[in-house]
Amino acid sequence: DDPAIAIFWPFADYSPEYQAVCWAARNDVPVRLIDLPASWQLAEIIRRNAEAEEEAGPPAPETLEDFRRDPLGVLARAGGYEDGESWWRDVIEENPSPGPVFGAIADAMQLLRSEAAGPAGPVEQADDDRNELREAHMRVQIEAVRKENEGPVAVICGAWHVPALHERKTLTADRGLLKGQPKTKSSMTWAPWTSARLAFGSGYGAGVTAPGWCQHLWSTTDESSASVWLARIAAALRHHGHIVSTASLIEAERLAHSLACLRERPRIGFEELTEAAVACLCFGERLRWEVVAADLLIGTEVGEIPDEVPLAPLLEDLQRQQRSARLKPEALERELSLDLRSDAGLFRSTLLHRLVALDVPWGRLTDSGRSRGTFRERWKLQWDPEFSVKLVEHLVYGSTVEAAAGGRLAARIKEEAQLGPLAELVLAAITAKLPDAAREGIARLQTRAAHTSDCLELLAALPPLSGIVRYGEARGGGQEDLTALTSQIAVQAALALPYAARGLDSDAGRSLCEKLRAGDQAINLVELSGDELQTWQGSLETLIADARATRLVSGAAARLLYDADELGADVTAQLFGRMLSPGTPVLDAAAFFEGFFEGAGQLLLFDEGLRSCVNDWVASLDGETFIEYLPLFRRVFGGLDRAERKRLLDELLGTSAPGVTGLEPAADGGEAWRRHFEILSDLLTREPNNGDA
Repeated sequence: DDPAIAIFWPFADYSPEYQAVCWAARNDVPVRLIDLPASWQLAEIIRRNAEAEEEAGPPAPETLEDFRRDPLGVLARAGGYEDGESWWRDVIEENPSPGPVFGAIADAMQLLRSEAAGPAGPVEQADDDRNELREAHMRVQIEAVRKENEGPVAVICGAWHVPALHERKTLTADRGLLKGQPKTKSSMTWAPWTSARLAFGSGYGAGVTAPGWCQHLWSTTDESSASVWLARIAAALRHHGHIVSTASLIEAERLAHSLACLRERPRIGFEELTEAAVACLCFGERLRWEVVAADLLIGTEVGEIPDEVPLAPLLEDLQRQQRSARLKPEALERELSLDLRSDAGLFRSTLLHRLVALDVPWGRLTDSGRSRGTFRERWKLQWDPEFSVKLVEHLVYGSTVEAAAGGRLAARIKEEAQLGPLAELVLAAITAKLPDAAREGIARLQTRAAHTSDCLELLAALPPLSGIVRYGEARGGGQEDLTALTSQIAVQAALALPYAARGLDSDAGRSLCEKLRAGDQAINLVELSGDELQTWQGSLETLIADARATRLVSGAAARLLYDADELGADVTAQLFGRMLSPGTPVLDAAAFFEGFFEGAGQLLLFDEGLRSCVNDWVASLDGETFIEYLPLFRRVFGGLDRAERKRLLDELLGTSAPGVTGLEPAADGGEAWRRHFEILSDLLTREPNNGDA
């Protein structure tokens, strides 16, 4: 009933429990599972969560991996090994007579358990209590099997539990400990998993350090293990563009053998192969090994389950919705065009947006920047098997796609503290038709907006808010509560803007300009009017007149007022005459010029007064300063196509009049042209230096 409380047991082909069950099935040997039943463990988690909620508010869902011990790792490090897997392979799997070793391991576990006992915190004590219950249940089950069957009984368990299973305790004591333990109704199914998640040491992971290495050991023989592993390393390096010769592979295997002999290891281990590969295949560069290590040690395998196996509820709901939407998950990429005015198109779009909210990008919007606010969307669909695993993980948020998407967005909304990302999350909730998450996000937006005066944060919230106000129409609502909030945030941003624009460096100024333009576009989109619009435009006028404001931002503000017809052509020409006058520092003039014309060089084609002011300023620059600002001019005029650049030149040189077909020498007999070509020749023949091209 509550998928947020779940236990996962990851298995791989080489998992000992899985192999034991497979062996028993092949040999017709009865199998009994002796660990504490899941229904007991789930009931205990529910009880602990309830107690924690009463004492300290809602905690994060508790899992059974909150406290982990690595007893084999302790023994491995004591024996000079880097990890428990290599130690176990040498001492147990590669040992020709491992019988006596098991007794030594049992003694070591007994010592480690005695050392671990002692003063424990709440988490450790809870884990100890759970282990005590588990081991009592194991002893009861083992004794029951011994009474039912004659002959030997094999017990597959973790080495940590061996001393407890040998411990002399009466059945009455164990049953008394288990009596009255809470139970809850539960269900079980298979879910696909990935090798990357097997490597996680917490959460839903199995804590296997290197699943790829374990799979390699399981699938190869002792004689070929080293050669095959080195060949895989070579293939991975070649895939990344590195050259690996056969001779280097031979030398790497020889070096690995030598290292194993020097260390008195029974076989070549992971450490020897890694060091040999770094030395011989990576030429001593550890970074090359790191490039391929993740793919080799962890892997990219994704598990599969048969179609007839009952699925996790979230996967079942997705399959139902896929059938309803008539969308088949396919590995090949294909395009999908949706009309949101039809019920089928809106249903498909909603499903895809909800999956995106669950971090399952089955579909990707190819025109999200253009289609938002219209009734058409274009998607690219491509199904990845790992999406099934992500959905299983998101069972903690709900058992249906709608509930899980809403729960995940609500959780992210609670954690987010910035207005911009908060508004994006609210937009995602409205787009995916998740009203509960949207309402919670709007409430958070209102609270955050009332407590912040950060101009950048306020400006960043305006574009997604305006998208909600407009895009909600295509989704059937959701924008009513945000129109007033958008006006409020716009006014707050306007009041904070003059102070935020002072004393900024180049990067901070460009960042503010970018957000300023986006915020103005959002204000125009929601058609802000009245006192709110007057306050916004008044703030832009203040930026132009404020001598302490960064000139880059002042230029951007002037451009926005020019576009809104609040600055006429004559007034704008006078402003440029003042800002680009000889008395203005060149750096300030260039910054104002860049702020005004960023992405809008076409204005010079239509405004003669503006063009004249800019032409006079550029002509007044000395040669070195002009060369220094060439990248700036390139950014400004780079947006003009070839025809527009020719037209601008014609306007400047007076060659656009009827009957004039080309450039003609001036009346002074060509002296101006001679000086012009001298400057060009100097630029073209200059040796590259300090970044000159």
